[in-house]
Amino acid sequence: MGRAALITGASQGLGRALLSRLAAEGWAVAGVARGAGALAAAVAEVVARGGIATAIPGDVGRAEEAARIAGEAAARVGPIDLVVHAASTLGPVPLRPLLELDPREFSEVLETNLLGPFRIARLLVGPMVLRGKGTVVFVSSDAAVEPYPTWGAYGVSKAALDHLARIWAREVPEVRFLAIDPTDMDTAMHAAAVPGADRSQLARPEVIAEVMVSMLDADSGSRLVVRP
Repeated sequence: MGRAALITGASQGLGRALLSRLAAEGWAVAGVARGAGALAAAVAEVVARGGIATAIPGDVGRAEEAARIAGEAAARVGPIDLVVHAASTLGPVPLRPLLELDPREFSEVLETNLLGPFRIARLLVGPMVLRGKGTVVFVSSDAAVEPYPTWGAYGVSKAALDHLARIWAREVPEVRFLAIDPTDMDTAMHAAAVPGADRSQLARPEVIAEVMVSMLDADSGSRLVVRP
């Protein structure tokens, strides 16, 4: 039986690059994203190159969609061996200090960046334990360890993801949990956060995806930083 993966945020940026990279390495991949059109296009590219991929439109930040996303992924590509939580949101842009952030805006960031990954992983980790294998990757950020002004909600959510990986690594030894910081990339999210950035100095998502895939056998509980 082949390997099956679920990638959130698969319609653009790092998630789309991971969808392509994993499929090229023989994985059957279920891609999840809110933008159905962009997701369908990403999956179509993979299939056109002979890869196995399927599109599952959905919002990981909505609690009621978690069970459907996890269930459809397993039904379409088989028991999930790898989950990569690449879906993420900055919150309102331009970025603002925490004192200027409405609690509802803060909550929305946590729903997508922290609670969504928790809900989906929780549903898929149980079957992994029964099979005695599986890997869950949380896409982190340097904002998880550096207190950047105006990046508060995003930074808090990523710091919590890092610690979630460490705790689950202790609690569930049958499954590997990793937090991987992909470094600054040339993506729409980075452009929204730092409009004046020099794109030539940013890493390409395709390069980062290749390095990330090579890190999947790291020790459970590790926090890794991609060095392209």
